Amino acid sequence: MSAQSYSPSPRPSFTGPAHIPYAAATRHLWGDAESGEVADWIYVSSEKIHQLVFGLPPGGAFRHSEAYRTIFGADEMLRVVSGEMVIANPESGEVHRVRAGESVVFGPDTWHHAFSYGAEPLRVLELFAPPPSQGTSGAYARTKPYLHTSRYTQDHWLGCWPAASEEARRADSMRVVREDAILWRLEGRERQVLVGLLLATSQLTAGIVRLLPGQQSEVRTHAGDLSLYTHAGGLHLRLPAHGGQRWFELQAGDGFYIPEGVPYQFYNVVDHQVEAVFGIAPCYWPE
Repeated sequence: MSAQSYSPSPRPSFTGPAHIPYAAATRHLWGDAESGEVADWIYVSSEKIHQLVFGLPPGGAFRHSEAYRTIFGADEMLRVVSGEMVIANPESGEVHRVRAGESVVFGPDTWHHAFSYGAEPLRVLELFAPPPSQGTSGAYARTKPYLHTSRYTQDHWLGCWPAASEEARRADSMRVVREDAILWRLEGRERQVLVGLLLATSQLTAGIVRLLPGQQSEVRTHAGDLSLYTHAGGLHLRLPAHGGQRWFELQAGDGFYIPEGVPYQFYNVVDHQVEAVFGIAPCYWPE
């Protein structure tokens, strides 16, 4: 298939804060017969951040083709929502196993292929900045030298493993972020909530926020667009200075978009801990 056959992903954008229920996410089928096809649920594609969930059946995979190249000019965070993902850099041969609740992060110019290795369908939240509207995805990928041969082994480590594991980790282009590798923070002066950072670069901050029953955050703003995803229901969100006291209840699979500088507040009004995954681009704090 030629590069002219490439079909760019839709770019849902909003003029102000927006609740994006799962049913309202934009559906798209990415790929072709050579690369493999991936189901996408695209939530946000603003001028600053891109958020989607992609899905593969058990045993499914995506690789790349001339038209659909998986090398982008952005920082990326992939968090497994369900199933089990094996992700590979087919240029370097490195392979990583990422299970539900774990994430993998990597920077620009990283080739990547993904494989569904669990017994259930794979669902992965992807946060991406700078977004495709800045020319960092399909158009960018076609400017890079084409990778003709893919490999999924690093044979140079044979004969010296695990002694070379630290050296290998330093050389990896991808980093798996498990629970013990999250950078935890208690944010707020009077109402402290638990925030865990998965990735924090000059282009994208991605993380999770966890609220205990009855907790609420302080009013917050950011010097970047915020894109939010809820894995389980129960999180409530308030926009105190936008059209009055606007109040939203987020269900499992819902997203939310908040433009730069718009104040918001999280609430947990249910009887169990709630968690949401967020991405903010380009800057986390207003200062």
